[in-house]
Amino acid sequence: MDLVIVLVVLALVVVFVSAPFRRTPAVAAGTGAGAAGAPGADTQVAELEAAREAKYREIRDAELDHRTGKLSDADYEALDGALRAEAIEILHRLDTITER
Repeated sequence: MDLVIVLVVLALVVVFVSAPFRRTPAVAAGTGAGAAGAPGADTQVAELEAAREAKYREIRDAELDHRTGKLSDADYEALDGALRAEAIEILHRLDTITER
């Protein structure tokens, strides 16, 4: 009987602690309709800004890996070109949404 009570309490704690991780980004940010008039525009902007920062971090990591010798010159140039192209695409999409 004690084991059942412990397991129930443990399950409740896990559900309570994991609640923030189970929310959708729009619910967590408290946004609904966007200020630009389109529903979810704020959410799209936030997602693109997060993607932009993640891409910048990937570029910095690749530069560090190249400087420390983990990436060869050829591998670095290929990876850097691909990452920068993806970053440019994200920036274009962000500009398109914010211009509305």
